[in-house]
Amino acid sequence: MLQIFCLVLDLFFIAMIGRIILSFFPIAPGSAFASIYSAVYAVTEPVLGPLRRVLPSVGMFDLSPIVVFIAINILQAVIGCGGGLLR
Repeated sequence: MLQIFCLVLDLFFIAMIGRIILSFFPIAPGSAFASIYSAVYAVTEPVLGPLRRVLPSVGMFDLSPIVVFIAINILQAVIGCGGGLLR
């Protein structure tokens, strides 16, 4: 069970990186990237949205992904995920 949870954390980490990278590019509706982005958005937004509303605004920078990366790293260390993506 622990291995599955560690895998889910790793996959969520990868989805976060994908969302960050895709956010730098204009995505046309109906394109292949639009469907990928919508899937990544659907996975990551339930965590990022509420966190974004709680964090103070820092100009044009969104700090919520950084907080999530730190939280994933701490969670992996606490539960003992050996060799996570952040190590």
